[in-house]
Amino acid sequence: MIFKLFSLPIRSLLKLGEKIQEEVDQELYDIPYLQQQLIELHMMFEMEEIDEITYFEQEQELIRRYKIAKEREQNEFLDD
Repeated sequence: MIFKLFSLPIRSLLKLGEKIQEEVDQELYDIPYLQQQLIELHMMFEMEEIDEITYFEQEQELIRRYKIAKEREQNEFLDD
């Protein structure tokens, strides 16, 4: 009984951590969101709001996340 009382907050904390991780993954690897970010980044570059180096660095990061998202999507499809 005492063990259950002490483990309840820990289990709740673990579930909260899992939920936060899911939300972070959703935002970091959401394909439509990443596509929109790439479009906005390109527009900022075209309007000379950011320089070429900044554009290139941010584009590479978004493309890296996009590739991961596509791989995850493919793996989910194969798992089903």
